Amino acid sequence: MKMKFLLLAAIGFMSYGALAQDNLAQSTIQGVLASNQGQVIQLAEAFSEEQYDWRPSEDVVSVGEALLHVAGGNYFLASKMGFAPPEDVDMMNLGKITGKENIIAALKKSNAFVLEKIMMVETASLNEEVDFGFAKMNKLGGLLAMMEHNGEHKGQLIAYARSNGVVPPWSE
Repeated sequence: MKMKFLLLAAIGFMSYGALAQDNLAQSTIQGVLASNQGQVIQLAEAFSEEQYDWRPSEDVVSVGEALLHVAGGNYFLASKMGFAPPEDVDMMNLGKITGKENIIAALKKSNAFVLEKIMMVETASLNEEVDFGFAKMNKLGGLLAMMEHNGEHKGQLIAYARSNGVVPPWSE
């Protein structure tokens, strides 16, 4: 009886381990992306309302526009993988949102959306090809693109912050 229990327990633990590994890529990407998103939000909050209109030159996006670009990118990449933006998100007018509070709210909403959708991508489908418009890659590449896009613009916003005397909060 004891041996039978130990055998069943061992099978149960192995099954749990297999399930935990099943979404390893998704949960890892989700964790790194959530950290990057948190830092982008910290930067967004550190800029003053007036600094949201600042741009390094006339032909480059402003602080507010960069933040809204990240939000739009979140929805765009997720939509290409089969996850339509929420019904109350107007993709055609997302870039027209104004005001620090409204921009941060839009960014937070898009961040939460993609973090949820990442875990809905099935492991068995990670190698399926998706046409993102700018490139064809598999779904794993799409998830990595979400993470990279956020990181790219975190770097942009750090440069914007430093140019405006704003210290990234995590480096104070």
